[in-house]
Amino acid sequence: MKRLLSICATALMLCMTTIPAFAAEPELTAQSCYPTAITRSEDGAEIRKMYDLAPTDDPAGIPRSDFDQDSFHYTLVDLLKQELPANESRQHTETVSVASKSKDMATVLALLPETQEFITEDGLAGILSLKLDSVKVEVTGYGSSTKELVASRTYPSLGSQDTSSIPKTVADNGTELTLQSIDWQTDSDNHFTAVATYAGSTTSSYVKGYTVTADYTGTVSRIALNKTRYVAIFEGKPIAPEPFLSPDSQQNTATILFNWTAIMVPISIVALAGVGIGVGIFIKRRNEADDGGDEA
Repeated sequence: MKRLLSICATALMLCMTTIPAFAAEPELTAQSCYPTAITRSEDGAEIRKMYDLAPTDDPAGIPRSDFDQDSFHYTLVDLLKQELPANESRQHTETVSVASKSKDMATVLALLPETQEFITEDGLAGILSLKLDSVKVEVTGYGSSTKELVASRTYPSLGSQDTSSIPKTVADNGTELTLQSIDWQTDSDNHFTAVATYAGSTTSSYVKGYTVTADYTGTVSRIALNKTRYVAIFEGKPIAPEPFLSPDSQQNTATILFNWTAIMVPISIVALAGVGIGVGIFIKRRNEADDGGDEA
């Protein structure tokens, strides 16, 4: 019996020592690398991340995991390695946009310096020159303003103060004005003079401002400083909207989710313990059978 208990205890100890195998061992990761430039296609289907690494940098630190951005799910499809030349240069055109209150070319050119220094998305720099034939001026938008108008008209030698003889509307520079009031004056010959006041408004439009665009062109360059470029190419696919779940549906879904690890560990312990006990019983019965045979 003591031997049986010893066997069972050994089986349980084996179970306890095998349980930690369910836990994932921590993995050693290289030091993370950070991109020096990122470009994205106009349709969002591709993102390129550029990493300029020194000889001491480990490219294993370049992130390769999927990620979501701007309603796209991106997956790494290629990782390119490029040996950068000692001196890299190319022609480059940069388009700038500035606001202007006037379309007068002298005012516009005062907003655009003859040369400007630019740095491209991938880190090349240079001083670019203005292309005068590329300068364009466009209206930003229109506004409207309303102006109140007042005018007076004099009607002399009237036989009576009869308002029916006074015009109810008059035109002033193309704008129709409406009669507002009449000031009656008595003449020396017992006639009357009417001084009528008319009022109205006129609306006019005006330009709010202008947008000036121009191109700068020239050579941009950089020194590689003994670095290697890695280009991580990620392909993006639109993310489908998630279906709406009511609170009841979410609760029902939650009830069918199980922690399988928490369930399988106790079952494994019980199963291994059963195996240990079964082995012990088998050995015990075998010993008893051997003892019986000896007595015979």
